[in-house]
Amino acid sequence: MPGVNPYLTFNDNAEEAFNFYKSIFGGEFIALMRFKDMDCGMPIPESEQQKVMHVSLPIGKDTILMASDTPASMGKVNPGNNFSIAINTDSKVQADEFYKGLSTGGQATMPLQDSFWGAYFGMCTDKFGINWMVSYDYNQNK
Repeated sequence: MPGVNPYLTFNDNAEEAFNFYKSIFGGEFIALMRFKDMDCGMPIPESEQQKVMHVSLPIGKDTILMASDTPASMGKVNPGNNFSIAINTDSKVQADEFYKGLSTGGQATMPLQDSFWGAYFGMCTDKFGINWMVSYDYNQNK
């Protein structure tokens, strides 16, 4: 069954925010990766290497709060455009179906493609202005 989680974006303070959330909700980070850790073949400016590329914190039994800092090349985020709904699908075919449906009448912002972290991943904005991250994790059934 697909899982749905909130994904927040920050202007350079994701780590501070998530340490705050951790102090409230408890638990430990599942992941905390920095842009310098990316292995995508693109150079990362020195000013962005320590920024958070991805952080995730479980809250309760079935929810994972996730986030990243926004690279300067993508502009600043503002209240209202600083979140996405992340959906992790059960199959690559399901990811394609959801992505196609959600982006119809909206905007495909990152086509579905294999990522360096082992997922089939893409982003889009639906016709109502809601940002979505669609992902199939190749390692989820191992």
